Amino acid sequence: MGIVDRTEIFEAERPRLLRMAARVLADHAEAEDVVQQAWLRLHRNRSDIESLPAWLTTVTTRLCLDRLRARIPVPSAELGPVATVPDPADDVVLADAVGAALQLVLDRLSPRERVAFVLHDSFGVEFSTIAAVLDVTPVAARKLASRARAKVGRSAPGGRPAEWEVVDAFMAAARTGAFAHLVRLLAPDVAVTADDAAMLAGTPEQITGRDEVATFFNGSAHAALPVFVGDRPAAAWFHRGEARVLFDFTVVDGLVAHIMFRAEPEVLAQVVRRDGGRRRG
Repeated sequence: MGIVDRTEIFEAERPRLLRMAARVLADHAEAEDVVQQAWLRLHRNRSDIESLPAWLTTVTTRLCLDRLRARIPVPSAELGPVATVPDPADDVVLADAVGAALQLVLDRLSPRERVAFVLHDSFGVEFSTIAAVLDVTPVAARKLASRARAKVGRSAPGGRPAEWEVVDAFMAAARTGAFAHLVRLLAPDVAVTADDAAMLAGTPEQITGRDEVATFFNGSAHAALPVFVGDRPAAAWFHRGEARVLFDFTVVDGLVAHIMFRAEPEVLAQVVRRDGGRRRG
């Protein structure tokens, strides 16, 4: 196959590869970068390729997997008991209806669960191909997708995520620099404000607008941990084991509508660490 033929096939496959990468990564800009990397690998590859669409699917997916693993390292022991759920071939494909709430669930899947689920349920990729991508057996690939589907199925019916899920998803996107995801989690008229004590600690007095708030948080908040303040889920910046600045969230209809930086001693005294929606200890 000549370079011209390969280029034509790649351009025909590009929209599918971009949709697939964007679904896996939840970031269109990062997906474009991955697909471009796949093209560069194809351009450098001089060996015969039996099925170019399959080769491109494998390379693009592996590049996505590398990106996911770089965001959140996950232990290799990912397989365990799997709930019995309907096969997607016999049911409506859940992933085609991914919204804000479901995306939060996808973010909590391991990289291999997420890849197996998206490739099979959204794009109909056979488990034998997924197994080759993930370097597991087809049975293990099926189990990964099944476990992911069970998690998605448990979370999808409610329609909207819990407030702590929104807060934690926002902070995770901030830490990993997932700008597009940050934007999706913010209300259009979102605002960030601060009390006097927080401003003395160096926080800005006010930021308004979705893009402005996302830009401020993008790639930051590495020292922030999940907490409760009263009964509200929040996050707090800790220094030497003590909460120094609280990120007090207001969540409306599944989106972050307001964040207030607070550092008053009486407020910080109410801060309690949490794991998800439960208090620690």
